Amino acid sequence: MLFPKKVKHRKWQVGRQNETKRATPDTRGITVAFGSFGLKATSPSRVRSNQIEAARRVISRTIGKTGKIWIRIFPDKPITKKAAEVPMGKGKGDLDHYVFEVHPGRILFEVEGVSEDLAREAFRKATAKLPLQGKLVRREETTA
Repeated sequence: MLFPKKVKHRKWQVGRQNETKRATPDTRGITVAFGSFGLKATSPSRVRSNQIEAARRVISRTIGKTGKIWIRIFPDKPITKKAAEVPMGKGKGDLDHYVFEVHPGRILFEVEGVSEDLAREAFRKATAKLPLQGKLVRREETTA
């Protein structure tokens, strides 16, 4: 699973946002940069590191040895959780997992070296492992 090797702050503040701010489109990481096809998020969500790993595994098994995969997101936000049946108070809970805040428009995965039908099937299976909706996008060729 993905998690940072070293962090400056072990626990972050919560940083609550209302639903309309989370649904604003992302401004970075919105174009297919490395591969031919990309999985673009169409809804906001927090993606855990184990969900990213499950999606990566199903993409790599679907496309086989012919294609190459890029993971465009990295979970670096720590989420804490208090143990079960612990009274309130006595400080913040221990680190539980890491997440990545996904806004609509962010490219999550990219693949290259496969047909569009195979990429569409791989991304359909990967979207089932993620807590968001996504769609397949194609790289725009720039003619200069």
